[in-house]
Formats: sequence, structure tokens, C-alpha cells
Amino acid sequence: MHHMYAPHVRRHAVSLLDSGLSQTDVNRQTGINRSTLRVWAQDRSLLDKYQDTDLCPRCEPVPRPPAPAHAYSYLLGLYLGDGCISPAGDPRKKVWRLRIACDDKWPGLIDECEEAMSAVRPDHKVGRTRAPGCTMVNGYWKHWPCVFPQHAPGKKHERRIVLDPWQQEIVDEHPGRFVRGLMHSDGSRGLNRIARRDGQGFYEYPRYLFANTSREIVGLMTATLDRLEIPWKSHTKRQPGVLSQAAVSISRKAAVARMDAFVGPKY
Repeated sequence: MHHMYAPHVRRHAVSLLDSGLSQTDVNRQTGINRSTLRVWAQDRSLLDKYQDTDLCPRCEPVPRPPAPAHAYSYLLGLYLGDGCISPAGDPRKKVWRLRIACDDKWPGLIDECEEAMSAVRPDHKVGRTRAPGCTMVNGYWKHWPCVFPQHAPGKKHERRIVLDPWQQEIVDEHPGRFVRGLMHSDGSRGLNRIARRDGQGFYEYPRYLFANTSREIVGLMTATLDRLEIPWKSHTKRQPGVLSQAAVSISRKAAVARMDAFVGPKY
């Protein structure tokens, strides 16, 4: 039955198995039956012919990994934070819609998101759709699920998020752009205000804060910060009536200066 699944689906399922998930968990996330997963896990030769290709493994030969890589690394960060992929139009055409939700308070971020999506998908118009408090930057393509193989039913924080090897190579090549995308989706730069121990007022210092309900996505952020040699601290962010979030803060003076060089405040 393995021939019924697109190669990118097979590779992503095996990467989930390799990450330590059980066949039952991968079945729940992908819908692929356990007997098929067992065959893929036992016989890697079924995947060998796809390992060295630089073409999209879906229905058309298009460049993969997406180019330019720096734009993709940024767009990947935005997608993991505030993006979703859904079927569009006639299901027989198998066209997908990528949407990135951008807060209207940051018009420059909306422009940068549109530029990145246009760079990854240069032969098709990228549009904007207004929603309460935000603008949806969106594009249509048959290949969004292979460009972002993390796409699957359910919410991101309820399933395992693992980068495919080719994605990790891009992030390793452009770690600053990936961190910028994650910070632009679920991060902020602000002043942290702390009461002085002597009770004589407060002192303030700049810091970056990133929070997400998916611990896997937070783990991707911290792993990339480690690659950049930027120190961070972990927290748990809780709000009444809201799911607790894993949070990361960057507050050392030199670390903030490093982040300012390629992230900076939202704009």
C-alpha cells in the first residue's frame, strides 16, 4: 500500500517514528495505518530513491528545497507560529491555501511576510485578507504541504512538530532568519520592569520573549539560539483561561544586542 502515499508523506512519517513517536501516535497524527508504518520503518529501501532528489516529491517537478533559502527560513518561522494550510476550492484540483496571520499593529511585518511568501512562490500572486485585528497573508499552491510537511490535522501543540532533514539544513544555513520568523509570530522585544530589592523604585532592561503552546516549536527556537550561541532562559507563561505556554527569554545585554542585529522590535 506504500505506493498510495506521496513520497513526502512517507518521509515525514518515518521522521516522526525516528523522533521516538510510537506507530500509534504517528497513525493518529497522519492517518496512515500502522501496518503501513511498520513496513516503512522496517524497509528503508522504499525511501532510498527519494533521498537525493532536489525536486518536489508531489505531482510536479518544482525546485525543492524552496529557493531562496533565506526567505524560506523566515517563512517557516512564521508558519510554525501563526500559519495554517487548508484545502482551497474544488478538491479535485488539489490546491492548498497557506495563510499567515499578521497583527495589524505591525504593517512592516505584514509586508515582510508577503515578500517572503512571494519569494518562495514567485510565479503566483500573494494576497491579503482582512480579519478582526489582523491581516491574513495568503497564497494558493498544490505544493504547500510538501513545502511545509508539518501540515497535518489538528492543532500544532497537540501533535509532534519535527523538521525534515532538508528543512533543518536550511535553518542551519540561515538560523537568524528562522529566529526572526518565530519572533515575528510569537515573540516580542520590550522592557522588563523589576522592583529593586531595597524597595527604592524599579529598574528596567530590554529583553526578548518568545512563547508558544507547542513545546516542540519552542525547542526548535532554543536549538537555533544555541547554534547562534545566544544564551536564553526558559519559563512557563500562564494566563487565566488560556493554555499554559512554554516561554523563552533573552535578557543578557550582549545577547539582546545580538538579537537586535537580525530581529529587532516588530515594526
